[in-house]
This record gives sequence, structure tokens and C-alpha cells, in this order.
Amino acid sequence: MLKHKQTEAMPAIWDFAAETLDRDALRTLQLQRLQQTLQATAQKVPCYQAKYAACGFEPGDVQSLDQLADLPFTTKEDLRQNYPYGMFAVPMRDVVRIHSSSGTTGKPTVVGYTRDDLHIWTQLVARFMTAAGVTADDIVHIAFGYGLFTGAFGLHYGTEAIGASVIPMSGGNTDKQLMIMQDYRSSALVCTPSYALTIADRMEQNGLNLKDFSLRVGLFGAEPWSEQMRREIESRLGIIATDNYGLSEVMGPGVAGECQCRRGMHIAEDHFLAEIIDPDTGKVLPEGEVGELVITSLSKQAFPVVRYRTRDITRLNYQKCDCGRTLARMEKTRGRSDDMLIIKGVNVFPTQIEEVLFQIEGCQPHYQLVIDRINNMDRLEIQVEVNEHIFFDEMKEQRRFVNEAEHKLASVLGISANIKLIEPSGIIRHEGKASRVLDRRKL
Repeated sequence: MLKHKQTEAMPAIWDFAAETLDRDALRTLQLQRLQQTLQATAQKVPCYQAKYAACGFEPGDVQSLDQLADLPFTTKEDLRQNYPYGMFAVPMRDVVRIHSSSGTTGKPTVVGYTRDDLHIWTQLVARFMTAAGVTADDIVHIAFGYGLFTGAFGLHYGTEAIGASVIPMSGGNTDKQLMIMQDYRSSALVCTPSYALTIADRMEQNGLNLKDFSLRVGLFGAEPWSEQMRREIESRLGIIATDNYGLSEVMGPGVAGECQCRRGMHIAEDHFLAEIIDPDTGKVLPEGEVGELVITSLSKQAFPVVRYRTRDITRLNYQKCDCGRTLARMEKTRGRSDDMLIIKGVNVFPTQIEEVLFQIEGCQPHYQLVIDRINNMDRLEIQVEVNEHIFFDEMKEQRRFVNEAEHKLASVLGISANIKLIEPSGIIRHEGKASRVLDRRKL
């Protein structure tokens, strides 16, 4: 892929033609690709066949992008109901990669990729990595966990496409991370923003000198983070910290990412059509309004989605950026329109926790989730009401309950949680909807 330099002060643009496309030409391309996506979903995906039939829609009816608003939404519930492969638009022999994310029922949402899908994914990650300042001369340290999670693999192949060196470190073992970063001269760091601060803490605790490291840029995602956290990361690690956005149901990382102007994440609009809706009414909001992000994939073969409700609250800016890119920019997400939490980069639903707790003998139907950020890392405490037998019993019985709960929750959620036992009626009762979550993080 030919790289084009805008100015001496600005990094190269990975795909100059696509990322600086005239808005009218972009809309023409979007419409062409939207029509192809609608044809494919109508012919090959039973879920969409049923949705279209219910509203009397024919793929050929769409002759303008504005008509997209007439189509029904796709939700995570649609994905769960069609688990595992019911939303695929190609036969399994054409699927060369499978990833998944956690769901509220314990079953993950499963996504597939054709060979062409993987190529596009790689190119889109290379776009935002290049925009952040990564070049072929960099050594990229990936501290995301490898596995079914899309984050690590997306950044891995994007790094290789750029021609940079990749260190597939995966997560955990911070002391070893630091040794590798120092000895291997890692220049770009990929992880969650909270883990970046944990790395900074450990550097200081171990008396390590920042001058002995080669870090210069960070690419952070998978959890919400504030501008204040960005400034702290940059100050303590001596890097430029950039944000990026993606979700496995749409593709993974590469849906959007910041350039070094850091005034919003450029959406890959030639591959994803973005709308902002009122989360309560579902109506499309005027340009510049804050609402829920809805995404339609325009080039996905194995797993296309039409009007997928991300539940992320943000705003879009369509003004041309100082970096030269014409692609719309999305603000940092301001929260979610549903009850999903992001803890240590992992999607967690209260209903998942509830399901586990209520399988344990002695647990009462009352609990509260308390989330803190301590020493720059998320900490989940689950306050659980238990019956009198357990609460007033000997320590051995209480420990049995706590051990069982923590083990089962870690298995389902993929992250650890601390269990705090509460006496019967110890959790405040609310009229109407229960208040299950107390999020003390300052995001």
C-alpha cells in the first residue's frame, strides 16, 4: 500500500485516495456498497429475510442513503437468537476466521471472516495505526490478550501490513512486559488505557528510568477513558496517546481511530455507514446531535450487519480534519444506552452476573455491583445478600461461598471480581427498577 505524506508535521496517510475522498464521491460509493449489502443479506441471511418481509422491503427499493432510516435495526439479541452461525451470509467453507465476544446469556456472539474480510480488516487497522504515527520503523508491543477477542489479532496484522515489527506479548505479567519493552526497544504500545497506567506505576515502583525506554506512541482502546487519563498517560510514559474504536459485531478494531490531531476518531466511512439515533425513539438525529451510534457494514462478506445498534453514545463531526482526511470523526463515547459495562476492556452485563450468583446455594435475589478504578486498574466488587445461615455461620462456610462465586464469575466473565457478603436486607431496596450498578470510576 502506497503511503502519502501530507506535511512534515503530520504522519503519512495509509490509503490516501480513500481517506481523502470527496464527500459526494464517498456518498456515491456508500450507496453502491449499501445496495450490494442489502442484496446479500436479503438473499442469504434468514434473519434479514424475515425483517425485510415484515416491513415489505425489497433491496432494490433503496435508491438513496436517506432511505436506510426506513429499515429495521439489528441488535445483539438478533445475534444471540441466531447463535452460532445463523447470521453468516456465506457457507462455512468460505469462513477462514471466527471470533466471538461475551453475551448476556453466557453464549457468545459469534462473528466470521472471509479471506477478503481479513484483508480489509488488516488495511483498516493499518489506516488508524498510520494516522497515530506508526511507521515501518516501529516495534509494536501488543499487550492485549490473544484469543477469541478481536483486539490483539486486529492490531497484529495491521502492524505487519505497515511493515513494522510486532511483539505479540499478550496481557499480564507486567514485570516481564517492562523487561521486553526495555530490552526489545518497543516504540509503540497497544493495550487498554488503564493498563498503560499500570505499566507506568510499575516503572516507578521498580525505579526504572523512562529514558531507558524507546516508547513514543500508544494506541489505546477496548474501554472508555477520559482526556484527563490521556494527559496522565502521555506525561508518565512520554508518548502520544491515541484512541481507537471497534466492536467485534461489526469487525473489531479499525472501525474508527484518531489521527495525531486527536479531535475525534476518523470512521472508515467507505466500509461503514454511521448514523446517530435517539436511543429512545430510534429516530435519526440531525447532524451534530449526541445520540446512539448505529453502524451498517458496507463490505463485509461473511458477517454483514444492517443498522446495528452499538448502544454507544457519541456525536459525529463531518468537517474536514487538519490532517487532510475527509472521513467523519466520532467523539469519544460518552457511555452506553443499555446496561453493558466495560471493565478491564471486557464487556460485562449485570444479567450475566445475576445468572451466576443465583446458581449458588444461599444467594438471595439482591446484589449490587460496585466498580472502582484503583491504581489505574478497574476493580469490580459484587455485594451479595446471602441467607442468615451463611452470613452468621462460621468463616469456613462463608469462605466456601465466596470461593465458589469468584471462581464461577471469573469463568463466565473472563475477569476477576471480589465478593462481599451482605447480611439479609442489607442492600437498599428501590421502588420500581433496581439500582444494580455503582460506577465510581471517573471516565
